[in-house]
Formats: sequence, C-alpha cells, structure tokens
Amino acid sequence: MPAEAPLLWQWDGEAMWPRPAFVRLANKQFVVGETYRLGEIEERSTSSHGHQFAWLKEAFKNLPERLTREYASPDHLRKAALIQTGFYRETILDVGTHEAAVGVAQALRSKDQFAWIVVRGHVVVMREAKSQSRRSMDKAEFQASKTAIMEHIAGLLGVTTQELEAAGRAEANA
Repeated sequence: MPAEAPLLWQWDGEAMWPRPAFVRLANKQFVVGETYRLGEIEERSTSSHGHQFAWLKEAFKNLPERLTREYASPDHLRKAALIQTGFYRETILDVGTHEAAVGVAQALRSKDQFAWIVVRGHVVVMREAKSQSRRSMDKAEFQASKTAIMEHIAGLLGVTTQELEAAGRAEANA
C-alpha cells in the first residue's frame, strides 16, 4: 500500500483522535479494528528549506564559466547534484534493440530535462532526482540530501561548505 500523506492527530490522554479536517481522510485511509503503527514525524524547518535555495542561487551565480553550459539554472544544478550524490529514483528499461533504446531515451529526455539518461546497448537507464518536497522527504532525509549536495557543489566551486552557508545567509537577508 503506498504511503499516504501524514494526517494531524491530537492526543487526549487516552486516545489519538484525527483533527476535524482529517476525519474523512482517516476513515478513507484506515480500517476499523486494524492495528497501525503510529510515530511522530518531525516537521522540517522552513528556514532550512529556504536556506538551501538561497545558497544554491548564490552558487549558481558563481559557477565557473566551464560549468555554465552544463547547468542551465539553479534547479538544474540542484537536481544534478541530487543525482550525483545518490538521491535519485532509477528506472532500467530493456527495450530489445539499440535503435529502440535510443528512441526511448529521446522520449524520456523530453519528459524530464533534468534526468540523467544513458543508453547501454538495448537498455536505457534513467535516474531522476528525488523530490525534496516536504511530502517526499522527512526532516532527516532532507538534511542528508542538503548536506550532500552542498558538499558536492562546494567541490565544484572550489569553496568550503561554510562559505556556501554564509553566502546563503547573506542572500536570504538581502
């Protein structure tokens, strides 16, 4: 069963009750009499989320000329870094022939301009950056991905992660 979006609940000292706006979804998602595992999901910091996009914007502005053709936007830089640091979904398609694989790869490129796509004989491998949305990544995974891409991009720029963090703070305060 695919994971549903977390619902908001309130503890009354004896039972956990869905907040009024979530009652209908709870009735749809859960079966009366079944047992479910309940755990707290720690909310992500809005400032941490905003900080990432601030330092990415500054990093993109300071890309060496040799990299500006490779990364067309801050979002492209971020998604490429996510893929390069292991935060991706991979699809492998065996399409039978090399010619078919080339055609499939072209079609996939039009679907996601940021994906990493390679043809290996009659196989197409596609890696798409994981979404960093609040719905897709919890606080821990977001922080891990943020740290990984910051280290990767700092390496591309030849600066420290502390310098990127400071640039992000300056951008956010501007």
